Amino acid sequence: MNNDRTKLLCPQCKIGRFQVKNESGESVVVIVTDQHEIIPLHEGTSLDGFDLTVLYCLGCSWKGSDKRLTNK
Repeated sequence: MNNDRTKLLCPQCKIGRFQVKNESGESVVVIVTDQHEIIPLHEGTSLDGFDLTVLYCLGCSWKGSDKRLTNK
């Protein structure tokens, strides 16, 4: 990942790591850039088959769209 990018944060707890899930209930930890690009935390992990429309915060109970994230 390019460390020059700003990560977007949870609007509730301000954590910058989220999960996305697939139909089988499997999850991948992701970050979201200030350009709303969803990137797996672990390089080489595929997001194929994962629902990128709902993010689940790893720090609290918030879930929602990347459009609701904040940079502060």
